[in-house]
Amino acid sequence: MSKIILTGDRPTGRLHVGHYVGSLKGRVSLQNSGIYDKIFIMIADAQALTDNAEQPEKVRQNIIEVALDYLSCGLDPQKSTLLIQSQIPELCELSFYYMNLVTVSRLQRNPTVKSEIQMRNFEASIPVGFFTYPVSQAADITAFKATTVPVGEDQLPMIEQTKEIVRKFNSVYGDTLVEPDVLLPDNKACLRLPGIDGKAKMSKSLNNCIYLSDTEEEVRKKVMSMFTDPNHLQVSDPGRVEGNPVFIYLDAFCKTEMFAEYLPDYANLDELKAHYTRGGLGDVKVKKFLNNVLQEVLSPIRQRRREWEQDIPAVYEILHRGSLAAREAASQTLADVKNSMKINYFEDLALIADQAQKYAQ
Repeated sequence: MSKIILTGDRPTGRLHVGHYVGSLKGRVSLQNSGIYDKIFIMIADAQALTDNAEQPEKVRQNIIEVALDYLSCGLDPQKSTLLIQSQIPELCELSFYYMNLVTVSRLQRNPTVKSEIQMRNFEASIPVGFFTYPVSQAADITAFKATTVPVGEDQLPMIEQTKEIVRKFNSVYGDTLVEPDVLLPDNKACLRLPGIDGKAKMSKSLNNCIYLSDTEEEVRKKVMSMFTDPNHLQVSDPGRVEGNPVFIYLDAFCKTEMFAEYLPDYANLDELKAHYTRGGLGDVKVKKFLNNVLQEVLSPIRQRRREWEQDIPAVYEILHRGSLAAREAASQTLADVKNSMKINYFEDLALIADQAQKYAQ
């Protein structure tokens, strides 16, 4: 069986450093590993519209932002298929068939859906499209016969629901769909990077993100304003590393060799943490180090983005070619599904012949 990856993002804004450590960096490594036969990376605009139906222009304008972030991070259209979800109509048809295999009560129990509904204050006014998001995601994954889906911990319930749909379909209609495996980030600090204000999640609405496209000065200002240990009031005070956003970011981004370049007083991050914990190390010094670390990571990304920004038509052509290739793959899966469900009437020549013989008698 071919090894295939499906992953992607909703185009509701520019991508931030949480996206980078949580998924983008890993996607580039997977793309360059040579292990996988195909990698599909989806800009999930149709899913974004499930809770932005009245703001289509917002979604439309963010397609290019996400594509630029993808390319600037090193995703290569020669190795990965970059596609736009809405341009693959087969996904809608698959979703429609899968809805018959899922109950309303099962969707209501999905922890990710419950959390997202609460976060968006939908309460009783839940858009049906948003409510059935797990079914749509199952269509996305199975359409490309994905064997591996890289996700964060918060998406595990969604993948479990996809597996349930695959098992149900295969048990009813025969072995047709591929059940995917989950791939979590190796670095636990990358599973969920907090906002710079210490909130559990980065959010554009909370204005607590460091974006991949931020300028050098914007990054510096955001780092220097970051929330730290509220009880670390004096340099001499012992500080808390656990739950401290500055150190969580260092866990995610810092490499040991960066100390020799930017903070030679310490050999590694463990030494820095130990000093901060016992007291005598100020937040400003740690933040300056984090700024240098982030600038080293983000500088080449910014440079590649500026280059791609000079040829926007080429970016759209990449998305167009990728969407055409993706549609070809999804069409084959849809044909397999319709064959298994016995709704491939015009292709089933045996059916037509049998019925012709039946009524000729």
